[in-house]
Amino acid sequence: MARSQASLRVITDPRPAPAVPSAVLGMMIFVVTEAMLFAGLISSFLIVKASSAGVWPPPGQPRLPVEETAFNTAALLMSAVALYFARRAYEQAPTAAVRPLTIAMALGVFFVVFQGYEWAMMLNQGLTLSSSNHGSFFYLIVGMHGLHAIAGLAMLTSAWWRLRFGFLADSTFAAAQVFWFFVVGLWPVLYLLVYG
Repeated sequence: MARSQASLRVITDPRPAPAVPSAVLGMMIFVVTEAMLFAGLISSFLIVKASSAGVWPPPGQPRLPVEETAFNTAALLMSAVALYFARRAYEQAPTAAVRPLTIAMALGVFFVVFQGYEWAMMLNQGLTLSSSNHGSFFYLIVGMHGLHAIAGLAMLTSAWWRLRFGFLADSTFAAAQVFWFFVVGLWPVLYLLVYG
């Protein structure tokens, strides 16, 4: 028994497609709140540093490894470049994004591991949370960024896993990219302020 053309109804959604997918919008809102968190930390640091009568770091505190961390900063920046190329590859052919995404993750892991090594080195030299304001702010600000880097790596790992099995949604990948770019973009600011 054939249905007549008149009895079939096609239902379309009258709402226009969103300009920004919900996952990306949610991540952007989250990033703005995290930027405010870091703005508060940086403001506190700058106030304490300015009130130290021009002597920073305080006498008797070890010097932060500026040169070594500059190399580590370059690795983190290169991870963002690799992620940018992963995203471009994903738009052409999703499976082509696996290699650049893997490179981005590896550089991010290198950054986190090197920061951990730096912390151990600074602890051995006597810089602790309670040794001075210098130590407190160093561990608080750099540690908070490190937690964000680990969270960003977890998001990239999830995206990589989904990509490998062929069910990575475009919005999920874009949201992970937004967060990682925040982590990467924030670090040079922290590096210049805390290590400078």
